Amino acid sequence: MNISRKATRVIRLGGLAIGGGHPIVVQSMTNTRTDDVAATVAQILRLEAAGCELIRVAVPDEASAKALTAIRAAIHMPLVADIHFDYRLAIASLEHGAQGIRINPGNIGGAAKLAKVVAAAKTHQAPIRVGVNSGSIEAGLLQKYGYPTPERPDALIESALNNVRLVEEAGWDAIKISIKSSDVLTTISAYRRLAAVCDYPLHLGVTEAGGLIAGTVKSSVALGLLLADGIGDTFRISLTRDPVEEIRVAWELLRSLKIRERGPELISCPTCGRTGIDLFALAEAVERHIQTMRRPLKVAVMGCPVNGPGEAKEADIGLAGGHGTGIIFKKGEVVRRVPEERLLPEFLAELDAMEREGEGEANEPLARARKLRAEMAGKVFNADDIDAFKKEGRP
Repeated sequence: MNISRKATRVIRLGGLAIGGGHPIVVQSMTNTRTDDVAATVAQILRLEAAGCELIRVAVPDEASAKALTAIRAAIHMPLVADIHFDYRLAIASLEHGAQGIRINPGNIGGAAKLAKVVAAAKTHQAPIRVGVNSGSIEAGLLQKYGYPTPERPDALIESALNNVRLVEEAGWDAIKISIKSSDVLTTISAYRRLAAVCDYPLHLGVTEAGGLIAGTVKSSVALGLLLADGIGDTFRISLTRDPVEEIRVAWELLRSLKIRERGPELISCPTCGRTGIDLFALAEAVERHIQTMRRPLKVAVMGCPVNGPGEAKEADIGLAGGHGTGIIFKKGEVVRRVPEERLLPEFLAELDAMEREGEGEANEPLARARKLRAEMAGKVFNADDIDAFKKEGRP
């Protein structure tokens, strides 16, 4: 199956090209207080190491807007400010380093205030994401169409296009659109119809999707179907969870559709009565370790040392164990037997060696990922760290 991407306009956000067939961008949002620079930077660095490519932060007050200068200086990906209602915060965010803003133009305070926001966006060459969701639709559209449903998502679509028109009339067309619902089928229907009548880049998401299990399922169904249709230029898996989990799910979704790959693929058995090792803990530890790797390996974590290597013989590397002994195998062939208590550390060391063989220590993205992983190992960031980042000239 070949996925044919829908043609959309290209916008540039920091160093990213979005739309027009460029790679689909993985996005997340921090859940720290934005005016707590140390905590926000620490979380963003963890997200970077996991593969996040675009980050959005809430800007509810002036202190948060002013914090963007230090935050941007300490991170390596484009920074977007999320604004509700107060147009002055949108302008302040741009003045303090936001490279893009997310607003709902209809609730920013009228045409004159929106014009000031657009003028600031043009000055800073910052794209505007017009974000509409089921809970923010204008009363008149709800009266006209009713609450959005899979059969009739018209209120969502018309609200988005009306708000896009306001930005266009104010003189700016570096625009990305999102129309989110907490209902999976409404999300799918709305985006499909919007994509048919609009060529702006689209940001996909299911709003208020839920916790790890419910949120992963709902987002994967809705976004998976849309991405398979070729719809979507950026997306976020929204989870009531550590946002790093959003990135793990996002890359697995892209990998499953063969759209993009990043790092190893983990395969593991579901366990049975023959399992004689704590496979759940092993699989989780390996999954977390490979999250910052880049080499596209197939990694297996198996519970049975008798059948494991054979069942996972296509894996580049795998482990299996039980009853005090573990094995490490490559392409189905056992390469080492180790005591069970040494199985995990020796396996992770072997993974790191394979990563170095494939990419080389001089590979800059890999080196940065390793550096970030080392930085985050028990590190608590403080103001001195942020100052050091700025002196290093981080973008």
